[in-house]
Parts: sequence; structure tokens; C-alpha cells
Amino acid sequence: MGESFRERLLRGDRLVGTILTLPASELAEIASAAGLDWLFLDMEHGPIGPGDLVRMIQAVREPCAPVVRVPENEEMWIKKALDSGAAGVIIPRVNSAGEAARAVHWAKYPPEGGRGVGFSRANLYGVRFQEQVDTANRTTAVIIQVEHIDAVRAIDDILAVPGVDAVFIGPYDLSASLGKPGCIQDGDVRNALAAVRTACSLRKTPVGIFSGDIAGSAKALAEGYSLVCSGVDIGLFSSAAAEIVRSLKPRNS
Repeated sequence: MGESFRERLLRGDRLVGTILTLPASELAEIASAAGLDWLFLDMEHGPIGPGDLVRMIQAVREPCAPVVRVPENEEMWIKKALDSGAAGVIIPRVNSAGEAARAVHWAKYPPEGGRGVGFSRANLYGVRFQEQVDTANRTTAVIIQVEHIDAVRAIDDILAVPGVDAVFIGPYDLSASLGKPGCIQDGDVRNALAAVRTACSLRKTPVGIFSGDIAGSAKALAEGYSLVCSGVDIGLFSSAAAEIVRSLKPRNS
């Protein structure tokens, strides 16, 4: 067995992925086969359900890692994602140390946490039960999402929570929390991003961010973000479709 996604994450490897929001296992197969390091499977904003999630994870080709953003910081969602075989979870809207600790608790088996134990796809439906239970706490990544100014203000306390492996910044929601939705180049937004990145650097905690295009993703990597998500399936497809129209469809005279 090769290195786990969590091992690569904690080492600070530059990991590049993309967001999938549509419940299509074919997209997961295509994206992973392209050579991406990880896939951000979005159950929060996309229509991906538990059954869809299993099929998408089954389609992911190694060494690409499926990482699931759950809809809420709740036991059921975290358990469903990890039991499906996800390499890790991204927990949205974590604004305090208590909320971060809650996420870690539900993602880790006892004695480190309170994750439920049972047969699932993650342990090959019981065939590898003991092996998976023995290794999951070491190989499962817990990534908390900073997407509100309250989280920025509490970032030092959040990073001090044992079991928080990485921070992923949601720049658009963060801008909205500052009353400037979508204005991610605004000075206040940029200062908030820098504050989180600096805090993570001081504690040697990997930090990630989303960018809508390749240029923004390259800039993020240059700025020290090691977990970068470039683009989203619906945006990639719509851009490609629009380019076909621009290039091939005759213009109206």
C-alpha cells in the first residue's frame, strides 16, 4: 500500500485537485485518471447523495484521493463519508475550537474520538474490518474549512485542537461574511486570507484554498498554499461549451 493522502498532506506536498459537484462517477474516473492528486467531492452545495458518493469514490483511480465535503459538522454525515471510503473529510463553517474538536471527534475511532464502528465499504464490507479500524485514525484526514471572519478571529484556537490536519479556506463565503460577497480581491478579504495563512505557517499546519482558474491556482501555490483546488466541474464544462460557441458558431451579422 502506498502513502496515504493524509501522510502527503501533513508532509506539505503540493496537492492539486478540483471540485466535483455533479453526481457522476464518470467525472470522478476522468478527473482522477487525468493525474490530479485529489478530488473535492462536494455534498454541501452539490446534489451528491450517499449512494452517489459511494459510486464516485469507487470510480476514483489511485493515487488520486477522494476527499468529501460533508453538508454539516454532524456525526451522520461524517460517518457516511468515511464509511464510503473517503480519504478524508472537509468540514464546512468551522468557526471555533469547539466546532473543530467536534469534527475530529466524529472522524476518529475510540479512544481518540467517537466514530461509529461497523461493516462498510471502507473496510471492504467487513473483509478488512480489523485492518481498517486499526489504521483509520492514522490515515484519515480531517480538514476544517475557514469561511467566516469569526473563524479568522479564532484561528489560533482552532489550530490548537489536536487532530486538525489542515485548513481549507473558502474565499467566497469569507468575503460574504465581511459584507463583500464575491469581492475576493478586496483589501479586507486579502488581509483575512493572509492572517489565516500566516497562522497556519507558524504552526506548520497545511493550508488550502479554492481558485476558479489555473492562474489563480498557480498564484496560490506560489503564496504557500499546499492544498489547492482549481476549478469546479460545472464551471469547467460551461467554459468549454462557451469556447466551442465562440469559436465555431457564426456570429450574427
